[in-house]
Amino acid sequence: MRPILLAGHERALTQIKYNLDGDIIFSVAKDQQICAWFSHNGERLGTYHGHVGAIWTVDVEPTSTMIASGSADNTIRLWEVKTGRLIKTWEFPTAVKRVEFNEDGTKLLGVTEKRMGYLSNIVVVDINPDVNAEQSDEKVLTIVCDESKATVAGWSAMSKFIIAGHEDGSVSRYDAKTGDLLDNVPVHELNQPIVDLQWSPDRTYFITACKDKTAKLISARDLEVLKTYVADTPLNSATITPKKDFVILGGGQAAMDVTRTSARQGKFEARFYHKIFEDEIGRVRGHFGPLNTVAADPTGKSYASGGEDGYVRVHHFDKGYFDFNYEVERERLNRMQ
Repeated sequence: MRPILLAGHERALTQIKYNLDGDIIFSVAKDQQICAWFSHNGERLGTYHGHVGAIWTVDVEPTSTMIASGSADNTIRLWEVKTGRLIKTWEFPTAVKRVEFNEDGTKLLGVTEKRMGYLSNIVVVDINPDVNAEQSDEKVLTIVCDESKATVAGWSAMSKFIIAGHEDGSVSRYDAKTGDLLDNVPVHELNQPIVDLQWSPDRTYFITACKDKTAKLISARDLEVLKTYVADTPLNSATITPKKDFVILGGGQAAMDVTRTSARQGKFEARFYHKIFEDEIGRVRGHFGPLNTVAADPTGKSYASGGEDGYVRVHHFDKGYFDFNYEVERERLNRMQ
């Protein structure tokens, strides 16, 4: 598996997103620009300029016509993918740490930071799918997180629930129409923040990554923990691979502790675990510094990781990856033939 190295950022990566077709990768970093890349060869499609603070988050809507980004300049911005034109800016009192479109691209949620007397909020705005139309200023829903601040959030299947991960290690489920809190479950170690939340392809379950060195697979319907993946280092990101039953975890020692150890001890590798059996099955090395974000291609052909070193590494899976099966999986495949 030879990686393609994408060197478009000058500072640490914060998030990587594939579009639904898996042919474009969007990456954001602390250097105030969004990069778009072709995933099959790593060629740069373009950049989106306008933010004046570190960009924490990016998401692309299902038809790949628009992307949204959230930044430390206290704005969410909506961009047209093919021209790089800024369509709309929503302003907030504090930094925006997470954005996500719902399944059909008609709504966008944002998670704002708890700072300067302001509580962390989850806000929802309506999105008009027409790129030339006027976008609404109005926030159709605001959920105030008065207990523990939300760090990540996303939409469940059919936009029925909004699921949020919190700084205290708990996961909440809100009604996406009314904003009512339906459940709050402590899934991770107390006061260890959840730093990533990524969905299964059908959005019925999701994976969380936490600083308590574990990632958990959780059902969106009742927040039941289905699987737990134990790592030996604090995690920054976790993703579910389509086509194969694997999950990929990314992490490593915190950036400020790194200088005292060698790269191997820092554990800067992408770790592959079997989604069902919870075993670690392999690691991919390469980054000089912790992995801040990992993303799986929705078509199942590749994955990308973004590190504190400012590089995005895109790995296209080879035949061995697709042929790899546990004994029980092989037996099942043989029975089905």
